[in-house]
Amino acid sequence: MPFVEQLQALKKLVDQGKVRHVGVSNETPYGVSKFIHEHEKESSLPRICSIQNSYSLLVRSDFESGLTETCAQTDVGLLAYSPLAGGILTGKYGGAQAPKGARLNLFPGFMDRYAQSLAKEAVAEYEKVATAYNLTPAQLALKWCYSRPHVASTIIGATSMDQLRENIDAFFLDELPEDCLDAVADVYSRYRDPSKTS
Repeated sequence: MPFVEQLQALKKLVDQGKVRHVGVSNETPYGVSKFIHEHEKESSLPRICSIQNSYSLLVRSDFESGLTETCAQTDVGLLAYSPLAGGILTGKYGGAQAPKGARLNLFPGFMDRYAQSLAKEAVAEYEKVATAYNLTPAQLALKWCYSRPHVASTIIGATSMDQLRENIDAFFLDELPEDCLDAVADVYSRYRDPSKTS
C-alpha cells in the first residue's frame, strides 16, 4: 500500500480523536524516510514520531546500520521492544533446561533463534560484564538500552512483580561507566547479533 494512503488512513483516526500521534513498527530506513517525505509534501498528513523495533544487546545491527542515522535526521524516536531479548538477557536460560514457566517452555520454537545460536555464548559474556560491575544481567541489558541516545523509550515485559520492579529500577541506576560500556562494546565486537548466527 502506498505510503501516502497509509498516512491518509491514519489521518482519519487522528481527526476522529482516536489517535494522538502516529508511529511505525519494524520499519526500514527507506520506510521512515518515505513517511517523512509524504508528510513534508502534505503537512495535513500526520508525521510519524516514533518507530517500534526490536533492540537489545543481542539485536543491534538492524537498527544501528541505518535506522539510527535516519531517525536522528528525521527526529523519530525508537521505542525499543524486547530489550531483554525475550528474557534471554536475564541469564535465566544459562542452565541445561529453561526454568519451569519460562517463555522458552511456554512457547516451544518461539525463541529458537536465541536457543540455537551463539546467543548463549554472548549472554554468558554479558553476564561476566554485569558481575564485574555489580549488576544483574537484566540491569546491565536494560540500563544499556535505556541510555542509548536514539532510544526514546523502551517496551518492557514481566511475568512477576519482582521482574517488573527490576525492569523499572534499572532505569534509575547510575549511568554505566565508560569502562563498562567499553566491555559491552568488546563483547559486541565478538558477538555481533549472535541470534542470526547458527
